[in-house]
Amino acid sequence: VHPRSHFLASESAHWEQSAGDEDLHCFYAWWEMVEIQLANFMVFLEVVAETPYDLWIGDEAWEVDYYLHENPELKTAPFVFLTDFLGWLPMDRRNGSREAFLTADYNLEMIKQVERYQRVRDRAIYIGDYDDLVPERFGPGLPLIPEWAAAHFSAVGYITPFDPADYADTEARRADLGYDPQRPLIFFTAGGTAVGQPLLRKAIDAWPLIHRDQPEAQCIVVAGPRIDLQHLPQQPGLTIQPYVDNLYEHLAVADLGVVQGGLGTTMELAVNRRPFIYFPLKNHCEQVYHVAHRLDRYRAGRRLDFAATTVEALAEAALETLGADTRLYRPFTPGAAHRAAALIAELL
Repeated sequence: VHPRSHFLASESAHWEQSAGDEDLHCFYAWWEMVEIQLANFMVFLEVVAETPYDLWIGDEAWEVDYYLHENPELKTAPFVFLTDFLGWLPMDRRNGSREAFLTADYNLEMIKQVERYQRVRDRAIYIGDYDDLVPERFGPGLPLIPEWAAAHFSAVGYITPFDPADYADTEARRADLGYDPQRPLIFFTAGGTAVGQPLLRKAIDAWPLIHRDQPEAQCIVVAGPRIDLQHLPQQPGLTIQPYVDNLYEHLAVADLGVVQGGLGTTMELAVNRRPFIYFPLKNHCEQVYHVAHRLDRYRAGRRLDFAATTVEALAEAALETLGADTRLYRPFTPGAAHRAAALIAELL
């Protein structure tokens, strides 16, 4: 980790300040994050000015990508841009809505940048398949998202830090991790920010009802680094952890996950064919549209609405989903990291 990293302004804090009760209008929050993005781009410029790197790799580095397109003369090395998200979509779908105008305008600016300065991105890699992209237009009169992506990105498939085949023997892996293979294993987790605290509280409140029906079950709540554990109630039979190293290994052997609608955690559960319930954040277009579309393609997960789900309804859904048959999940094709690496290595 570069020592200048501690100068980066926190995007997580901004997301948390923009969020309500399981409600985060991610487009408007992004729209208002210009100062943070510009400040972080300036840190990046200082770093690459000090050291002549042979290659720049921007994993979801939208601020670097944007300001390089605005100032292409600042580019002094090959640049690789990776993303698993493409295309802002409005939550307000009414004709003539302000949000629909702004999202389309923002998308159009990106399209014009890329097509005018094609030399900025030496490689553009989509972390997924083209069919994972929402089959909608960037806006009225604009290209279809999958078609435009196919012309401007190389799709490599979804990248995971593991091979699902390594977790095929669930009982053995569960024992290796210190869990009783004979006891149902449940995880509640809501990502790396504090935005998911209301979901964790509701899941914890549902735990006594779940535990009453499944007294042998063991439940782990992974709060993440930005939630004060004192704000989460304790319940018998439930363990609250601030952090679990390599959480994907534990989710890979779970009988049930109750999670937020972010792509990382839901896909870790999907590719390992684990039963899970997910709650997209209200007004979060990526989770509501993009992630949900990809999970639908995988026929994975059970989607619930946070505001419409009572504690009792969550407990009932959890018991119905616990240990559910996941054989209909779409098969996952590993090797995406190798495919991406091969594309990147061509620039060295």
